Amino acid sequence: MEKRVYEVWKGSNKFILGGRLIFGPDAKSLLVTILLITVPVVIFCVFVARHLRHAFSLYNAGYAVLVVAIVFTIYVLILLFLTSARDPGIIPRNSHPPEEEFRYESSVSAEAGGRQTPSLQFPRTKEVMVNGFQVRVKYCDTCMLYRPPRCSHCSICNNCVERFDHHCPWVGQCIGLRNYRYFFMFVSSATLLCIYVFSMSAVYIKVLMDDHRGTVWKAMQESPPSIILMAYCFIALWFVGGLTGFHLYLIATNQTTYENFRFRADNRINVYNLGCPSNFLEVFCTKIKPSKNNLRAFVREEAPRPTLPSTQGAEAEDLGGDPRSKVEDDLDIGEDLLKISQRRNIGEIDEDIRSRGSNGPAHTALDVDSILDSDHRAPTIRSETRHSSWGRRSGSWEIAPDDVLVNSKVTESRSHITPKEARR
Repeated sequence: MEKRVYEVWKGSNKFILGGRLIFGPDAKSLLVTILLITVPVVIFCVFVARHLRHAFSLYNAGYAVLVVAIVFTIYVLILLFLTSARDPGIIPRNSHPPEEEFRYESSVSAEAGGRQTPSLQFPRTKEVMVNGFQVRVKYCDTCMLYRPPRCSHCSICNNCVERFDHHCPWVGQCIGLRNYRYFFMFVSSATLLCIYVFSMSAVYIKVLMDDHRGTVWKAMQESPPSIILMAYCFIALWFVGGLTGFHLYLIATNQTTYENFRFRADNRINVYNLGCPSNFLEVFCTKIKPSKNNLRAFVREEAPRPTLPSTQGAEAEDLGGDPRSKVEDDLDIGEDLLKISQRRNIGEIDEDIRSRGSNGPAHTALDVDSILDSDHRAPTIRSETRHSSWGRRSGSWEIAPDDVLVNSKVTESRSHITPKEARR
């Protein structure tokens, strides 16, 4: 059955409009951000800007106060939408680990009596060249790929993001290669909007003082919304203004928030720093790369593996309604599986299965003793091939039961089973 990419998406993202818009799992916080922007502007337009329409007599310039507030707010909301509703630079996951990176290493196995057995290992890091410097990149167990330089796995969205800066809960999206420019423009524009509302509210207080020839206190009593807006914008400026200044520093030095906080104490050489002018040009003047994910493309959904029927109804039908015979059959099957696991080759296993299916003669206790008293037991089969778990956030490995490695023979001490125990 064919489905679209966004319908079988492995990350934690949310999609609307048929996969045309992609959000983070905390997209609901975006509504809070919109309210924090629009509500103060509405109060400003109703209680402040509307009264300033005739305060500037030259060409009715007072109307510009209202128009600028509305247009600037729409501009900020558009930048917020471009930041939160687009692919931040998610790297598509691999369906299996890169096979060329597998290597065999010997490991000590307790089941093998302390002997070294070969097992598949995977290099956790590798070196790549960036601007003439060697940079170590890590392997992502979840996405089953080596992360490109400056890429990191977001634990909230559960995706690897190129040039990962941080996950912003206020926009409900990761900030990465494809939306960092819009994020900075949104934060800086919100800072300018706060300054504008604060300034125009202060101007309105001054106009009230001149009209009534009173003090500041009387003007504040005349327009309490102006005082509330000034206090709100002053507090907001500490956040968005400080964030704007911090990201100006990051852009000038070509860093990300993740790199700045993680590698600050390591005194590492910043191999990405091209100089302040070139760093600004890289962020604002380069073409944004197209998304690597075609979210509306059709993909064939993997068929689930067939499972053996294990319902109680099927068991009762096979038993003919006698639960005691089912228990005895289970014990016989368990004994047969023990014998099958001790066969030395596939031919003997196939022969034993056929003999059981054709109601052949049962094994005698002497046969059991001859099998268990052999000097060497058959090769132990161990499952060593590892695959990544799609459903888990952590990068742990799962052991696939279908991929096996045949290890060396393991010697064990002889054991004696009486005919009575063999029949059990």
